[in-house]
Amino acid sequence: MGSDSEIERTAQKEKEKKKMLALAPIAKPLAGKKLCKRTLKLVRRAAEQKCLKRGVKEVVKSIRRGNRGLCVIAGNISPIDVITHVPILCEEANIPYVYVPSKEDLANAGATKRPTCCVLVLTKPTKGELGQEEQEKLKGDYDEVASELSELANSMF
Repeated sequence: MGSDSEIERTAQKEKEKKKMLALAPIAKPLAGKKLCKRTLKLVRRAAEQKCLKRGVKEVVKSIRRGNRGLCVIAGNISPIDVITHVPILCEEANIPYVYVPSKEDLANAGATKRPTCCVLVLTKPTKGELGQEEQEKLKGDYDEVASELSELANSMF
């Protein structure tokens, strides 16, 4: 018999396998484990600072209005037709985008209980101003994720 920690580890691995099986075929560029963790951390920080647009409707509206940021899309959306136009809009507006494996993890990072298809991390809030320290932290995390994302996109093409 294995210990409890081994059982938990195997259960975690099974959960990860299920997430990967549910991925949509268009989910590229897909964030690796490390980039996924950093991206979700950025989403969490942006949600705390009110610099986040949640859901397809809000994200599309923000992109069309000219807001800049980083688009994070869940890879396990069904039906896939719900989000197929979002990457095209991002490419036209020169907004970096990345897929993460799970809509549930994206929702947890975005401070909502409801699973979320996509979010747009803005560099500054739509209303009001951030303090200097919070702005620097958010900008630092944003730049870090954006640079890793550009490396990932360059390796794809």
